[in-house]
Amino acid sequence: MITTEKNPCDELIIGANPSFACAQQSKKWVLITAILGSSMAFINGSVVNVALPAIQSAFNGSVTDIQWIVNGYAIILAALILVGGSLGDIYGRKKIFGIGAFAFLIASVWSGLSPTVFQLIIARAIQGAGGALLIPNSLALISSAYPKKERGKAIGTWSAFSAITTAIGPVLGGWLVDSFSWRPVFYISVPVALLAIGILLFKVPEFKADDSNQRLDWAGAILATLGFGITSLGLIQASEMGFSDPLVIGSITTGLILVLLFIIQEKRSSHPMMPLNVFNSKTFSGVNLVTLIIYFALSSVFFFLPFNLIQVQGYSATEAGAAFLPFTLIMGFFARWTGAIGDRYGNRIPLVIGPVLTAIAYYTLSLPGISDNFWTSFFPGLTLMGLGMALTVPPLTTTVMNAVQDSQTGIASGINNSVSRLAGMLAVAVLGVVAVQIFSSELMLELGRVELPAELVNSIQLQETKLAGISLDSGFTESQLSTARNVVNQSFISSFQWVMRGSAIMALLGALMAWFTLKKTSSAKS
Repeated sequence: MITTEKNPCDELIIGANPSFACAQQSKKWVLITAILGSSMAFINGSVVNVALPAIQSAFNGSVTDIQWIVNGYAIILAALILVGGSLGDIYGRKKIFGIGAFAFLIASVWSGLSPTVFQLIIARAIQGAGGALLIPNSLALISSAYPKKERGKAIGTWSAFSAITTAIGPVLGGWLVDSFSWRPVFYISVPVALLAIGILLFKVPEFKADDSNQRLDWAGAILATLGFGITSLGLIQASEMGFSDPLVIGSITTGLILVLLFIIQEKRSSHPMMPLNVFNSKTFSGVNLVTLIIYFALSSVFFFLPFNLIQVQGYSATEAGAAFLPFTLIMGFFARWTGAIGDRYGNRIPLVIGPVLTAIAYYTLSLPGISDNFWTSFFPGLTLMGLGMALTVPPLTTTVMNAVQDSQTGIASGINNSVSRLAGMLAVAVLGVVAVQIFSSELMLELGRVELPAELVNSIQLQETKLAGISLDSGFTESQLSTARNVVNQSFISSFQWVMRGSAIMALLGALMAWFTLKKTSSAKS
């Protein structure tokens, strides 16, 4: 460890767990900064989901447009988050975190000012780049400041306060959408970013891995970005073109080849962006696989449920945002407790029980039809989902961070966050295809059961990729329009139910993977 005689808190801290007084004094500020940084990304995701129907309406966008607003952020985040973790280990976690916060701030303002869907997608991509620097270094800062015996509780506190902070986002965002427009929702991150940057500059010391010979693996970064991006492009286009389209086949094939080349590059590189030896740990490999499965399921719920609530159930954007409060508040209340439990008893049991509870929650969310009462239809599932994820997230994150050497916490966080973001991107892309296919099939069946003018039927079928966002021409009778809207809504409900039940199966698979791959005391380093 390196210090100076005068004020060690003004100097660089080398190594992941500095033992001198500076690290102890800075712990609370590190935790606050990490919570604020992560909250920016979490609030951004939840607010955007609530605003998506309004954005779709404002730009008359298709499902593909909406997917790109989500995936423009997710692709860059998933592809560059490994780079963000590596940069933090090499150049300092405080420095890289600060650059990410500033980039996120600028991109948030641009998102709110975007005059076209294309500009909004570009701004969201820049947000993704900022998030790729922010997110892994948030957890790396916590792991640097806290010893392993305290890390679970600290990460649980981070999860809890991040969830509580995030809970405000959808409600505030929904109110902004209803009262003004979708644009102000992107400005919510601005004061959070300014506060995080201020605390970071004046209260948080620098942390850095002790390997001064580390260099950034540029070839790996390029291959990862192109591989994940092109693969996602193919999956998204498949929702409109089908998997048999040559462009779709070519994109997916090319992307997977680039991902394979990325893995080969990491094996050969003397300074790999993603050191493959970390996967020698059964715990590390297992918990990342669990992460992929759990976040795939969770992302599908967060993407599709707002469309159900707003476009089918008739909720306002504010009400749809408030609907997620049971999830976020319950997760926030219990997460700190489950993190401490993991420190004491190990993380295997909560990583089994948590996904099982979320599986039941997802199945519960698949049951309501149209115009059901919130308290008897969606509230039970969202409440149970909050409890399940509170049992899952802190142990999941702590297990990842404790499964590697202290000098690799940045890249470990980067890998795990990359897996979770990739899971979200794949969920939106793959389940977007599934949802459109089921919706199209159900729509054809429902239209065959009713009598509607051919012009109205053709108009509906031409817009089937919009799912429940299909717009109906006013040149028909009120009865015909009511029947057509009911057909569209019933078709979406059928599609939504299949997606939720598929998510439930994925969550159960995650529980099984946790049971068979993690040790009973998986909080320990393996």
